[in-house]
Amino acid sequence: MNAPNHMSFQDALTANLSFAVQQTAHIEAGVYRQRYPDLDYASMIPVDTSANEWTKTVTYFSMDSAGQARWMSGNGKDVPTVGVGMDKHESSVYTAGIGYSYGFEEINHARLTGIPLDSEMASAARRASEQLIYSTALTGDTEKNMEGLFDYSGVPLEAILADGAGSSKAWADKTPDQIIRDVNQMLTGLHSATNTVAMADTLILPIERFQYIASTRLGDTNMTILEFIRQNNVYTATTGASLTIRGVRGMLTIGGSSDARMIAYRRSPEVLKMHVPMPHRFLPVQIEGLQFTVPGVFRLGGLDVRLPKEIRYGDGI
Repeated sequence: MNAPNHMSFQDALTANLSFAVQQTAHIEAGVYRQRYPDLDYASMIPVDTSANEWTKTVTYFSMDSAGQARWMSGNGKDVPTVGVGMDKHESSVYTAGIGYSYGFEEINHARLTGIPLDSEMASAARRASEQLIYSTALTGDTEKNMEGLFDYSGVPLEAILADGAGSSKAWADKTPDQIIRDVNQMLTGLHSATNTVAMADTLILPIERFQYIASTRLGDTNMTILEFIRQNNVYTATTGASLTIRGVRGMLTIGGSSDARMIAYRRSPEVLKMHVPMPHRFLPVQIEGLQFTVPGVFRLGGLDVRLPKEIRYGDGI
């Protein structure tokens, strides 16, 4: 009689590892095709992945110039010159990680029954990496001393008029005309602060304020306040281009005195940039005891605001 054909533990381990490698390659391809609209930080902040993925710092320079032309003699030697000041900045890059794992029994069961491994854990790990980048970009990270778009040092504050009901700044207490004026005041304030060089092309609002103007009708018209602002704002009137307006969560108490804050800015890498030298990636499967672990790593350097005058905060809305 032939002895029963039992697979040794080592053979089972090898077979499971081969199965896990094939499965995770398929899972990861699907996970990286997914998009997370509510974590779409790249639509608000330009993301730069050009630096070497293992760099320790990202270096950049900011420059300002001063000088004025004046009348002079055609034979004069005192030609006016421009002075240029250049400052060097360095942004540290840090490593973060999030992965997933399967148990020995789980792998065996899937392999023997021909059932694909569940992709939910890989998807959750990928989403967790996006969540960290999203929160770092918008609200910063105190552990790594990073600042976010919502409250960045040096960004000017526009004084919102307190002329709503009861001398209130809140949009719920203001007329549609006053709300429209507040928005255009933000846009023109930035334009004036940069000596009419730059104009804000993006306006982000607390999601609660965005929903309010998106659902509140303008007078007796069939147009909401949001629709009117999209079509009739200083930026669009001047350039002919559309003003990007977005509602974002987490802005209702981010302003001074825990007020609701709106932010107007020029969305350009010249103004602000998020460094992600190494986007999230999964590493090869590793065996740890009876766990088949798939580590995930990524590296980011936080948000750099290079031209703070081209961003503007408005609190109290």
